[in-house]
Amino acid sequence: MKKRIIHKEHPSQDRWLLTYADLITLLLGLFVILYAMSNIDKKKYSQWVAAFGGEFGSGKVEMGNGSPLMNELAEQFRIEKLLKEVLEIDGNNTALSTSIDERGVTIHIQEELLFPSGESKLKGSSFRMLDSLSSALRKIPNDIRIEGHTDNIPIATEEFPSNWHLSVSRAMNTGYYLIERHKFNQEKLSVVGYGESKPISANTTEKSRALNRRVDIVVLMSQVTQTLNVQRQQAIQGE
Repeated sequence: MKKRIIHKEHPSQDRWLLTYADLITLLLGLFVILYAMSNIDKKKYSQWVAAFGGEFGSGKVEMGNGSPLMNELAEQFRIEKLLKEVLEIDGNNTALSTSIDERGVTIHIQEELLFPSGESKLKGSSFRMLDSLSSALRKIPNDIRIEGHTDNIPIATEEFPSNWHLSVSRAMNTGYYLIERHKFNQEKLSVVGYGESKPISANTTEKSRALNRRVDIVVLMSQVTQTLNVQRQQAIQGE
């Protein structure tokens, strides 16, 4: 009888292709999502890359389709797009802009659109914009925080002893307009004043100071994005 020849199977040298194929599939999914969203600028792209890059390494938050983080990121961009459409923000008007960070989606409204200089009573011309904004915010179940900000030039009047007093009053009057005129649930709104402590531009010129004199309306997101931001900062510090 002929001897049966047994061929030993050697371990595949191409197992790395499986991992590579999974990576390519994930990257393809990422770029499909980016392509599907309109008006994706460099800032948004960087936020997505930071989010995906940080979480692929941490393994603490699931990144699959339908995961809390994916849903949250997509929801942020959806809300920002809605607000831009309602307010007709095209990126060329610095007096009205939006941004996304770990808190959620923020609408930056410069002083000139809302108040006379050094005052906290809303201009009559601001009502139409706030009415349009209200129609969009009422469609969003998230809590809303209204933040008042000033530049670094001190104010000292009988009504406003400091920039902090002015910023609080401006935030409060903006929020009260939404409650009084549009019947916003008071449990949904909160107000805070930061004075000159949180500038978004250097207070070195009149133009830059004007950017800091603003009211920010923040559509607050869940703890998922806040957790992501903390993990990302820890990763950066650990490098």
